[in-house]
Amino acid sequence: MTTYKDIGVEWHGHVAVVEIQRPPLNFFDNALIQQIADCFEALEQDDRCRAIVLAAQGKAFCAGADFSSSGKALFDPDSPESAIRLYQNAIRLFDCKKPIVGAIHGAAVGGGLGLALVPDFRVVAPEARFAANFVRLGIHPGFGISSVLPRIIGAQKANLMLLTGRRINGEQAYEWGLADQLSSANSVRDDAIALATEIAECAPLAVESTRATARVGLIDELRERVKHEFSEQVWLAKTKDHQEGARAVSERRLGEFKRA
Repeated sequence: MTTYKDIGVEWHGHVAVVEIQRPPLNFFDNALIQQIADCFEALEQDDRCRAIVLAAQGKAFCAGADFSSSGKALFDPDSPESAIRLYQNAIRLFDCKKPIVGAIHGAAVGGGLGLALVPDFRVVAPEARFAANFVRLGIHPGFGISSVLPRIIGAQKANLMLLTGRRINGEQAYEWGLADQLSSANSVRDDAIALATEIAECAPLAVESTRATARVGLIDELRERVKHEFSEQVWLAKTKDHQEGARAVSERRLGEFKRA
């Protein structure tokens, strides 16, 4: 199997554990998301793989884009190609035909939350943190979050997260249905592998067929929603509020927004 720069693959029977390897915070960019999408597509073609676990090294699952460096380019209104590629690869992740379990041990923020929404199920630690912090950055949500998050936790709770940028911990995520299983930080990955193994013990063609039926319309909806998210991000990225939001997040303070 292909070797990737920023992810590793480990086998547990018919379960492939795909591990993000950019510790401690596992900030994402196009290169990382493309590697995961390429890996998922390779696993789709591998008959050994009946389920996937998406996990990460380090302190965070994925703390979003690094706005102190290359992550800024994801929202450059004068060069939108980067965001276009990112969301094309995001669709590839959601379009994976194999069932996926997420092992979420730390923060999943912004686009990292989007990545955490890709799995069918999430096993989380109480210390995990989930946040759609886009409005604090002065930008519109992306990565299909505005479509997928309400599907999982309902429109009202999703709006609460999207319009406040509020962080919720693993226990609240479990209460809201964002997490399917609550485990200790030391056992999150093992428990995610156990759940994936339970799926992998079933007839794989029947699992994939049943999953596809449950997800009918999802990818078409996501393609349209991502186009809308992107168009909103393009004009908002040109605002002074977005510039202030990016500075504020980097400096760990509240933004001083001017509606400009």
